[in-house]
Amino acid sequence: MRKILVTITTTHNSNWRKKIKEIDELNIQEAALFLTGLNLQERKECYQLLKKTALIKIPFVHLRSDMAPWELKFLIKNYQSKIFNIHSEAQYPLKHNLSLYSNQIYVENTDRFLNEKELQKWAGICLDFSHLEDDRCLNLKRYRHNLKIIKKYPLGCNHISAVRKKAFHHPQYGNIKSSHWIQNLAEVNYLKNFPKEFFSPVMAIELENSLKKQLKVKKYIETMNILVK
Repeated sequence: MRKILVTITTTHNSNWRKKIKEIDELNIQEAALFLTGLNLQERKECYQLLKKTALIKIPFVHLRSDMAPWELKFLIKNYQSKIFNIHSEAQYPLKHNLSLYSNQIYVENTDRFLNEKELQKWAGICLDFSHLEDDRCLNLKRYRHNLKIIKKYPLGCNHISAVRKKAFHHPQYGNIKSSHWIQNLAEVNYLKNFPKEFFSPVMAIELENSLKKQLKVKKYIETMNILVK
């Protein structure tokens, strides 16, 4: 059975401190943690706030490129973290040597062509479905390239975000349909476009919405018959 996790996201609009408060309010014992929006000082604050909650497990962590090995060790020891993902090093070079954890780190497909030489250094691919859907709708060349590579490497984890009906302009990424803010549950129906073998054992909801809203998204996805292998 595949597992869907609500996620403490830390991008600009995600209000991560409020999400940490929601953990105990909603009796959440297991969640993913995406640290991409936090500098070292903020991450230390995040770790301290998490320790004050009743959260038991953080199985999946999205790393930031400046994270040091001690942070992974902390997460593994305190929260049984087993799976990590990074962006391409061509886009965000790692500032510390994380090779000790290479068999637990997966490279995310973003707005770039997947690079096999890079993937061979790590455990496999973190498949972000909304990015793949962007490519399917708006960049067929990259979609076809990435599909070939996706089928060759282990898929250790997934990101699930919203996808709008119509493309819109993003100041950094150009025309896209994917969004980290969900407006209605139908914006995850695009998941039906992909085969079941693309769905990993651990999937994280990558949304800036509250954990309360993410729980509704999780429940909706669980009705879509994609979780059974």
